[in-house]
Amino acid sequence: MGDDSNMKIVAISDTHSMHDSVEVPDGDVLIHAGDFSGRGSRDDLEEFLDLEEFLEWFGKFPHKNKILVAGNHDWCFENSRRDEAIAMTKEVCTYLEDSSIVIDGIKFYGAPWQPEFCNWAFNVPRGSELAAKWAKIEDDTNVLITHGPPHKILDLCPGGYVGCEDLLEAVLKLPKLKYHIFGHIHESYGIEKFLDVTYVNASNCTGSYSPNNSATVIDYN
Repeated sequence: MGDDSNMKIVAISDTHSMHDSVEVPDGDVLIHAGDFSGRGSRDDLEEFLDLEEFLEWFGKFPHKNKILVAGNHDWCFENSRRDEAIAMTKEVCTYLEDSSIVIDGIKFYGAPWQPEFCNWAFNVPRGSELAAKWAKIEDDTNVLITHGPPHKILDLCPGGYVGCEDLLEAVLKLPKLKYHIFGHIHESYGIEKFLDVTYVNASNCTGSYSPNNSATVIDYN
């Protein structure tokens, strides 16, 4: 860790195969909150090429711990070769899908789901089915990583507020949560604090898919 009390977390998301354009600062934990793929294709070969290129880039950084959560473009983690894709990540990072990891006493929980839209990967209909996904989040989570945002928190795009209502409800019930990191809605990149939780939309691509947004650095005290 950076010193005796701080962990430096670097958050990125929605690089869409343009990760080479993103400057990644040094830190203790490097997080990618999904949509590393630019193609968003169901084709196994194209998706695996994206994954291989991304992991080669992701693995070159010196951060002691790296975490990856899939996004709606990252079909390789949901199609017929998902086990192979997950195995490919093991030498580079920790892939979280309804699962967690504890680093220096801090629990990180990751989940890729978002409200259904245009039949992308990891899409679930709003309502009870999606709420059941969020019910799996562990109560002692300190840093939550999802691909999509909660409702009306850094989720505004030309179509309006598109975040998940059930995710917001679940987040507000987590007693030890300090940070919620996500992406997905490029237009709402930024940081917002609500009650005792800091929300981070870490999308590196803008609404026009230009990789102009900086990585977000969090000093976890």
